[in-house]
Amino acid sequence: MTKHPYIQIIEKYYDACNQRDAALMKSTFTDDIVHYFVDHEPVRSAVGLANYWCKVAPKTEATWGIDHALVSEPEAVIEWSMRWKPSIELKHEILRGTEWFVFVDNKISEIRSYHCNYFLNDRRNRELRDFDYAGRKYTHKN
Repeated sequence: MTKHPYIQIIEKYYDACNQRDAALMKSTFTDDIVHYFVDHEPVRSAVGLANYWCKVAPKTEATWGIDHALVSEPEAVIEWSMRWKPSIELKHEILRGTEWFVFVDNKISEIRSYHCNYFLNDRRNRELRDFDYAGRKYTHKN
C-alpha cells in the first residue's frame, strides 16, 4: 500500500534530521514554518528550524523514527520514538511522543510536538509554549 504524501514528507523530514542535512530539511518546510514545543519557545522559519536541528541533534546523539501515523488533510499526526543520550546519562534511551503537522502546498507549515521528558521536568511543560490556545478555540485556556 502506498503511503500518503504527507507521511512521505514527514519521513523525508525525519531522515533529514537524522542525517543533519539542513538543505533536505528545508525542502520539506514552508519558509514561515513554526515548530511548537512543550519544553521551550517555538522555533520559527525554515532556516531557523533546520539550523536548530543541525545544532541540537548532534549534542544528544538523537535519531527519530515514526511508529504510527494518521492523516486528515491538511493535517497529519504521528507517534514517534527518539533514541538519544541525555547529557547526564552514560547510555542511550528511548523517548516517545507525538507530533501534529499542518501542511500547505505539500510542505510542512506547522509542527506541534508533545512529549514528557523526565530530564526536562518543569510545570510549564504541560502545554505548548507561545501557542494561541484561545485564538484557536481550544476547550480549556489559561
